[in-house]
Amino acid sequence: MSKVLVIGGGIGGLSAAIGLRQAGHDVDIVEISPGREVYHVGIIVQANFLRALDQLGVADQAIARGFPYAGFDLRNKNGGLDAYIPGVALSREGHPTDLGLTRPALYDVLSEGCASHGVKPRFGVTFEKLEQSDDKVTVTFTDGTIGDYDFVIGSDGLFSKVRTALFGDTYTPTFTGQAVWRYNIPRPAEVIRTAMYQGVPGGKAGYCPLTDETMYLLLVMAEPGKPWLAKEDLPRLLKERLAPFGGRIAEIRDTVDFDPDQIVYRPLEAVFVAEPWYRGRILLIGDAAHGTTPHLGQGAAQAVEDAATLGTLAAQNLPVSDMFARFMAKRYDRCKFIWESSIQIGKWEMANDLEADVAALSHKVLDTVSAPL
Repeated sequence: MSKVLVIGGGIGGLSAAIGLRQAGHDVDIVEISPGREVYHVGIIVQANFLRALDQLGVADQAIARGFPYAGFDLRNKNGGLDAYIPGVALSREGHPTDLGLTRPALYDVLSEGCASHGVKPRFGVTFEKLEQSDDKVTVTFTDGTIGDYDFVIGSDGLFSKVRTALFGDTYTPTFTGQAVWRYNIPRPAEVIRTAMYQGVPGGKAGYCPLTDETMYLLLVMAEPGKPWLAKEDLPRLLKERLAPFGGRIAEIRDTVDFDPDQIVYRPLEAVFVAEPWYRGRILLIGDAAHGTTPHLGQGAAQAVEDAATLGTLAAQNLPVSDMFARFMAKRYDRCKFIWESSIQIGKWEMANDLEADVAALSHKVLDTVSAPL
């Protein structure tokens, strides 16, 4: 049994801990945040995400706390239907092709999965120093403790300190030119799947059902210069950016009294490590290696796929170098295509490219994620 450290207690890190425990390894997790810090907004979960969650043994729990549905709509800016993209069944029989879920609910599911395997994150702690030898990684933690590990997983997000420790400043997140706005609202009974409204220069808007009672509003829009926006101005600015849209988006804009404390606004930044994501006995997964944009709803899915793949390989008792090499062979091209496709959609939106075929690219991505892990 190997002793493993996971740095980062988000979606990818918690998932990795479950997969590694299933494989029979002893796992520690450290998380720099002092406690649970999860935005109460939604996440779009597609079938490959559910398949990976099922491999980790927590898909049923996630489905029970979310809103199952099938496929999504691509609509024009006034709400007319341009295309329906059907979901692909990849998980077990009886599982939906798509799921809306709040981030806190997903966090709870993964935390409970960790707890069932005897893993509990150490909050308010991260690494101070990583020292590798031929057979171990010695980790000095910020609380003054020291531990030896057979290998280390860096799942500490877009601004990963582990990535910097391995690659220096070679890979740093870059502002894409857009920002995302998110806001939870009540769900009308007729909203039964995700819809995205396209055709507005700079971005798109949409909504996704989360539970029987709630859904969330999503706006991705160009924000030149990566502006800082005062919290008290967010409701007015959000309504201004929703002005070009009709249909249900216009209804939301005109009827919802947006609470500035509940609006989640984030400039979109992305990074992709264009070489093997490991050095010696330390491996990056999730956003630390391939942090992307939300245009395809695949960021969290790819982190969980990383974790499920790692768990499968970790059960084979391979030398660490072989395990990491096989991990890269399975994950690199898949994640690179999804990352590039998501970035491409953002570029099309900012250029208002009327020739762009988002539906065709979405189908290609679905074909890619439908392939076995």
